[in-house]
Amino acid sequence: MAIIIVDYGAGNIRNVMKAIEYTGLDAKVSQDPADIASADGLVVPGVGAFASAMDKLRERSLVEPIKEFSNSGKPLLGVCLGMQLLFDSSTEFGETTGLGLIPGQVVELPKQENYKVPQMGWNQNKVSQINQITRTMNDKYTYFVHSYYAVTDSKYIAATVNYGQVDVPSVVVNKNVIGAQFHPEKSGQDGLEIWQNFKEMVENA
Repeated sequence: MAIIIVDYGAGNIRNVMKAIEYTGLDAKVSQDPADIASADGLVVPGVGAFASAMDKLRERSLVEPIKEFSNSGKPLLGVCLGMQLLFDSSTEFGETTGLGLIPGQVVELPKQENYKVPQMGWNQNKVSQINQITRTMNDKYTYFVHSYYAVTDSKYIAATVNYGQVDVPSVVVNKNVIGAQFHPEKSGQDGLEIWQNFKEMVENA
């Protein structure tokens, strides 16, 4: 079983690879469409801004290979910015088209008294849909760093965290396409359990 981590110049790839390898799966960083097509599971990582990330994906001709992989039925996991890229669009630095794998838009967290933007730190997940990824997550704390969040139909939201007036989707799912707004690779043992859950999804696909 091989996991491909999409290489488009995003940060934090080393930590993602170490977390995946901890589960016993082989992980490889690649921007080769052939590697993406043959992967057993695909991870889209991300740290930074939506528009520049989409620019890099387009520059490296990675948009279509990712979309084609999503149609394979094999598990695809987007992490943090990688989750946001799964949506139709984002308003960050102007309207930018995303990968369009989950319906919805990414918008800025509202300014609220006593709640800073970005949300940075640990927050408690409330699971609304139990699936292979979320089955170990309810009431568990995971680590977030983000200024934008996804607005989407509730049928795509598997877990949320509360941030003042906003219930932020922390896990979104559309069939085999999954997104995690938090960093499971920075979320301690509970985060490693999520990578283990992803491993089992890959093995069962």
